[in-house]
Amino acid sequence: MVAKSKVIRNGKVEEIKSEDLVLGDVIIIEEGMSIPADATIILSNDFMVNESILTGESLAVEKNKENNQVFKGTSVVGGLGIAQITAIGNETSLGKIGKSLEGIKEEKTPLENQISNFVKKMAFLGGIVFFVVWAINYYNTREILNSLLQSLTLAMSILPEEIPVAFTTFMALGAWRLMKSGIVVKQMKTVETLGSATVICTDKTGTLTENIMDLAKLYDFESNIIFETNQTLTETNKNLIRTAMFASEPIPFDPMEVALHNAYKITSENDERPNFKIIKEYPLGGTPPMMTHVFENKSGEIIIAAKGSPEAIIHVCDLGEEDKLKIENAIDALTLEGFRVLGVAEANTQNKNFPKSQQEFKFNFKGIL
Repeated sequence: MVAKSKVIRNGKVEEIKSEDLVLGDVIIIEEGMSIPADATIILSNDFMVNESILTGESLAVEKNKENNQVFKGTSVVGGLGIAQITAIGNETSLGKIGKSLEGIKEEKTPLENQISNFVKKMAFLGGIVFFVVWAINYYNTREILNSLLQSLTLAMSILPEEIPVAFTTFMALGAWRLMKSGIVVKQMKTVETLGSATVICTDKTGTLTENIMDLAKLYDFESNIIFETNQTLTETNKNLIRTAMFASEPIPFDPMEVALHNAYKITSENDERPNFKIIKEYPLGGTPPMMTHVFENKSGEIIIAAKGSPEAIIHVCDLGEEDKLKIENAIDALTLEGFRVLGVAEANTQNKNFPKSQQEFKFNFKGIL
């Protein structure tokens, strides 16, 4: 299938092959598209881009007039953007990475270098033996041909001709042992290189992890207990998940928010999402960051839910020093296990004159996810 792009030329929107784009073209980029070239954002609306192909970071990045560079090969996960092309083909960031990979030279393994040095030394020694033996034999016998044959035979016996066979055999045995452990060896040299490795660098996404988030544990502030999601959850626990879900986007695309919606769907007996509509949104902001959503149903019930960095949520809640210490202990216990933590809070009001800043709400701390 030929990739196509929407481009604005002569004031008209045209759909052309992506390979026909040129520098200076103005393209329209929408949700679900793969960006065809490096470009600078001219106009954007809630424009989010997944740049994991370049950075390895699975979280989408917001693009606006401040952060206005988009790159070929990245994908749009939300919103709409209009951008002007600044680089195409091999001049794009992705193209430059590809060109740099072509220039990588394959290096010999440490064992190959050692064997090569050993063979060179033995060859040098064999050459010395050859001339010494030939000179002695010729001096004693005065027969050139016979002396050459005898000295050449002795020199050849010094050279280790069996090393390649022995080396291949040992590498095959190593690969066989790894295979018994469930490891497939594509190249023989991997066996020797892995044995001498001191540091192993690996990309976690797709190898150690699956780029999927799940809600594993939650800290209930009211009971001061950390629960696992596979346990029987109390109504307070379920309400904590409900609040975190309402603090997320109604149609989630972020892996963390998708996990919260899935957890709510599993734990909730009555799905309230169709009954509520978002009437006010405070986007992710502040240092540390947090976000707040305000929902209302037909009967006028208002839900004000916030989530974000635990430090940010603690800061906007009226908590005593003892309460803060309990929360910090829970955060330490979760982060020591390698979990990513999220603070959750809720505000109660029936007044629709919402403050300009989300930090002005009087939040009640609910817990940690």
